[in-house]
Amino acid sequence: MADIAYGLLAEFRTPEALMAAAREAREAGYRHLDALTPFPVEGLDHILHIPRPGISFVGLAGAIAGASTALLMQVYVNYDYPLNVGGRPVYAISAFAVVTFELTILLSALSMLIAMLWQNGLPRLNYPVFGAQRFHRASRDRFFLCVNADDDQFSAGETSNFLRRIGALSVEFVPK
Repeated sequence: MADIAYGLLAEFRTPEALMAAAREAREAGYRHLDALTPFPVEGLDHILHIPRPGISFVGLAGAIAGASTALLMQVYVNYDYPLNVGGRPVYAISAFAVVTFELTILLSALSMLIAMLWQNGLPRLNYPVFGAQRFHRASRDRFFLCVNADDDQFSAGETSNFLRRIGALSVEFVPK
């Protein structure tokens, strides 16, 4: 029984070779690409068309939700159970500042954490590329380009030949 393909993993010696290979793969029509490197390679995200994360907007929405929840909660409590302490007004906004600030920061941070985990696809208990034979070098000195099998251009034989032609040191089939 043949294994279901996740993709092909091509190994490169330098970040420049990886960048050139990614550029050629994009020009050849491959769209579902992933790069795995031991350190960030500047400009690779532009070649692979990795979208800019929208986590800051999620944080802003969490902050607004936290601030409004804190203010509404405190206003409601003071309306439902008014206390006249030292002649202060019932709705003293300055007295609400500490709780409002704390809940703003809390909900903003929690919403950004959840959004980051969701956008990164975490927790990911199994990632097929981690089982590849030579992938252990990705954290040391090698650069990998993965062409996913769900790409329209993907054909195991042709894609493997293409990756070898553009300079891959090795090309490995990655089963799902």
